[in-house]
Amino acid sequence: MTTTPTGRRRRALAFGALTAAALALAGCSGAIADDAATTAAAGSAAATDATPGTVTLVTHDSFALSDGILASFESATGITVKQVAPGDGGTLVNQLILTKDAPLGDLAYGVDNSFASRAIAAGVFAPTTSTVPAAADAAKYAVDDSGSLTAIDYGDVCLNVDHSWFTAHSLAEPATLEDLTKPEYKGLLVVPNAATSSPGLAFLLATIGKFGTDGWQGYWKALQANGLQVADGWSDAYYTDFTGGGGAGTRPVVLSYASSPPDTIPAGGDTPTTGALLGTCFRQVEYAGVLAGAKNPHAAAKLLDFLLSDAVQADIPGKMYMYPVSSAVTLPAAWARWAPLSDHPYAVKPADISAHRDEWIKQWTDLVTG
Repeated sequence: MTTTPTGRRRRALAFGALTAAALALAGCSGAIADDAATTAAAGSAAATDATPGTVTLVTHDSFALSDGILASFESATGITVKQVAPGDGGTLVNQLILTKDAPLGDLAYGVDNSFASRAIAAGVFAPTTSTVPAAADAAKYAVDDSGSLTAIDYGDVCLNVDHSWFTAHSLAEPATLEDLTKPEYKGLLVVPNAATSSPGLAFLLATIGKFGTDGWQGYWKALQANGLQVADGWSDAYYTDFTGGGGAGTRPVVLSYASSPPDTIPAGGDTPTTGALLGTCFRQVEYAGVLAGAKNPHAAAKLLDFLLSDAVQADIPGKMYMYPVSSAVTLPAAWARWAPLSDHPYAVKPADISAHRDEWIKQWTDLVTG
């Protein structure tokens, strides 16, 4: 997540292709569990441009590390890293599923917890075990016990408010999901489309976690009656519609991230102009995994270990505005004050997301956008 359209959450933009396809379809210590598959995949490498000295990393298009970090991996291992970015986070998962028999690369990064179970069920990933120190921290966020995906970073999707707008209008800021249905907040909220945006889907899951499978639709009807605006994606909602996004927006409440406020600290200032409502959050986790059928699975396992290294984990907050899974790295000073995580984010069991995701998206679409 960076605050420019080319950085801060392009992973959060449209993933409608994934939803449509889903509905239509109704060295280092990394070690590949299936040795036979590993040997076969490695043996085929010579027939492609992915030589034993090359590993292809497939990511969403907002993956970013500071200059020199990947080069240090290449220098230490003799492995050349190629990168492929088919699109935002949803497009990434869609492409991984559609190309699983002829994978786009060796290691994928950027699959989040709202779609991780689908990718695992589709057989996209080869179970892989990392024993670097941060792997123990990553294990806390495991999707299941298959070892198919390893957590790399996480963050909270939350409603954000524009402090100056509420001050200028002498109106108390909302604090809860229920507040947004009150008359005094009519016409103030914009959220990304749950069917075309990964944070939009995360917010839908937050409302399901809060109000239950029998209550979330009633909540969304109340939001609609109170002037809800739905944008295609996070970028449109934040930069176009949000009053605190730097444009000419008219909505002072927007769906974004708990880590967004530090990026609104003015030059020369020390206080953000926005804040996250920590009582409205859903926790998003991003994973990496070695692709089944990878041409260079051993190099992919080494690169997976590298994503858990101190160098990469310490770089994630500043470049991708997510929290690293490693407990060994130090967060930016501003984050402790202005980007705390929610103590009690709403949650939906991964098995329930897997079983009902498409149903919930369809119901939301029929209800909210028609």
